[in-house]
Amino acid sequence: MWWIPLILLAIFFLAGIRVAQEYERGIVFFVGRYVGIRGPGLYYLIPLLEWQRLADLRTITVSVEPQETITRDSVTVKVNAVLWYRVVDPSKSILEVADFRAAVYQIALTSLRNIIGQHVLDEVLKGRDRINDSLREIVDKETAAWGVRVEMVEMKDVEIPQSMQRAMAREAEAVREKRARLIKAEAEQEAAGKLAEAAGLMARNPMGLELRRMQMISEVGAEQNTTTIIMMPSEFVTLAKALADSKTPMGNTGEANGL
Repeated sequence: MWWIPLILLAIFFLAGIRVAQEYERGIVFFVGRYVGIRGPGLYYLIPLLEWQRLADLRTITVSVEPQETITRDSVTVKVNAVLWYRVVDPSKSILEVADFRAAVYQIALTSLRNIIGQHVLDEVLKGRDRINDSLREIVDKETAAWGVRVEMVEMKDVEIPQSMQRAMAREAEAVREKRARLIKAEAEQEAAGKLAEAAGLMARNPMGLELRRMQMISEVGAEQNTTTIIMMPSEFVTLAKALADSKTPMGNTGEANGL
């Protein structure tokens, strides 16, 4: 029976062998006192005197449940978010807090409410990136003492009341209508300027007006319209204007003689 003590000794020795994965670390306690971190790989613990708690160093993803809060301009919104964090100091995550996962979640929850209350609705809807960065910094600062580093925080959905959605839709429609009217006014102004420029060129060059008149006649003929258009040459207009100017002094002279 001499082999029984050897078997018991072998079992006692094998009971202390531990293996930690690459992403795990063992926080070791000797008779209740923290003595260090072991792993990854194979290591040995003294049975009955040493024990461990494993810490996972991989990134943890947490979905923060929707929170109903009030913005700075007194609009009730419902916001949810996603949090990514990881343990960077395994000993602190075990020694400094009882449950670091629950603690990080509660910090993210309260910080999300507080930061939404510091911004107006337009900032919450349009400035998500800036709010996400601020939220990450706040949560990371609070959880650093627990050996946790927050990698990223993202707001997923922002739900606003139906009445506010209708008001925002009307505002967007008014902005689009205003933009369309401005574009139309600018186009009309540009067209008027071009017409004035063309009129000035034709006034300085009567031959250009004649060419334009001939072009219009050819276009009317090509369309096979039944409407007949009679266009007076520019020489007739110039002659009529000269005759009118020549008669004006005579009329003024007659009036003077009558007086």
